[in-house]
Amino acid sequence: MAAVAIQSAAFGGRSSNLTDTHFNSIRFRKPLFGFRDNVGIKWGNLNLQGVGLKNREAVVDGGKRRGWGVVRCTAEGLERGLLGRRGHEGNFAIPERLKVVALMACVMCLCNADRVVMSVAIVPLAAKHGWSSSFLGIVQSSFLWGYIFSSIVGGALVDKYGGKRVIAWGVFLWSLATLITPWAANHSTFALLAVRAFFGLAEGVAMPSMNIILSRWFPCNERATAVGLSMGGFHLGNVVGLVLTPIMMSSIGLSGPFYLFSSLGLLWLTTWALRVTNDPQDSSSISPSELRLIQAGKSNAPPPKKGELPPLRLLLSKMPTWAIIFANITNNWGYFVLLSWMPVYFKTVFNVNLKQAAWFSALPWGTMAFSGYVAGAASDYLLKAGHSLTFVRKVMQSIGFIGPGLALLCLNYANTPVVASVFLTVALSLSSFSQAGFLLNMQDIAPQYAGFLHGISNSAGTLAAIVSTIGTGYFVQWLGSFQAFLTVTAGLYFVTAIFWNLYATGERVF
Repeated sequence: MAAVAIQSAAFGGRSSNLTDTHFNSIRFRKPLFGFRDNVGIKWGNLNLQGVGLKNREAVVDGGKRRGWGVVRCTAEGLERGLLGRRGHEGNFAIPERLKVVALMACVMCLCNADRVVMSVAIVPLAAKHGWSSSFLGIVQSSFLWGYIFSSIVGGALVDKYGGKRVIAWGVFLWSLATLITPWAANHSTFALLAVRAFFGLAEGVAMPSMNIILSRWFPCNERATAVGLSMGGFHLGNVVGLVLTPIMMSSIGLSGPFYLFSSLGLLWLTTWALRVTNDPQDSSSISPSELRLIQAGKSNAPPPKKGELPPLRLLLSKMPTWAIIFANITNNWGYFVLLSWMPVYFKTVFNVNLKQAAWFSALPWGTMAFSGYVAGAASDYLLKAGHSLTFVRKVMQSIGFIGPGLALLCLNYANTPVVASVFLTVALSLSSFSQAGFLLNMQDIAPQYAGFLHGISNSAGTLAAIVSTIGTGYFVQWLGSFQAFLTVTAGLYFVTAIFWNLYATGERVF
């Protein structure tokens, strides 16, 4: 065989020749996501001839390699995939980044399950204490009082220290708050509001931490799917909380679900501390080929310098930033209305009992978990197909706003709990496409300050969630129905979709 010149960084950029080399039955199939490349390689004797190389012969026979590691690295580079790869002896190996996203999905599930417990527990608490619909909204929104303050600070801390340490402290503190919530509820209304505000303060770091960790552990063309998997866990937390809470309250008591989820959070924390690093290059478990794959496909933006303040005035001077902020406002407005009020909605409008209301409320969230993964995979597919990042982000976000807006308008005409559940399922399933829209766009336009930008937009969104959560209670008490507020929310979806398509971009701005 004729000599083939190979340029290799490993050889200092010098040219090496491959002679007497036999490549038989080499087949490549590029995966969309999840499965390793289908590679069948039969190697003969491989002789490396080059200047300054010792032990130049490497023989790979039946998958066993001897000599230089060049062949091993090449084979590893070919045999890659998010859901698994073949090791040297043909054994199945799980990529480290899949373990990271699995742990992230678990903690996001717990994050939301801890929130949802109160959405169910508030029904017997309201009956016990005689709370009005308007005061119900105040209790529901108390979580957001702390959440709004920790988002910006948490985002800046994540940019500076990385996501591992920040989210670990967040999980510890919000699990502690969950644990003492039953005591606070029995002690006084003020104590309950204070504990829920502290709980929100701790949970405010979860989203920025998730965004930064995944951006460091995943190449660009896998990030949307990784976020989809993590947010799938987040939405499954709604299902877990809505389904398990009434069951545990009826069998153990009001404190049962609070004790369970706080214990699971502390258990997760021990695994996270031992298994995960801020950056894949600091991991002792990652393979060289997986590390190369990650580094080749992610932003090279440097982290903020120590002591440097994020440029708030600069960030707010650009319209793409405001597109993200308004998108977060609208997303949180609709999300928290549905999260906080659906059990009450089904019980009030259709007079179903608490367990049935929880099931009707849980079904849409379960579907949303799956649709979030579909949105992420579709986004990555469009990018791999050659579409621009701006185009993909606008398409995903348009689906994530126009779809839910139409579904909420239709919800006004639902006359049975089953029909209402179908419309809610459609609304929440399509809203999950926002995960591949504005949620990823922060890393697109400002990779160096993505955590801080997430904090800014999330705080604005949290303020909107407080207004919508309390406002729903007043609207229902004033008008006697949910219809008016659902229409207002649908209109907000439509207006923000137009603003997003006018000013959003996938290009780096900062």
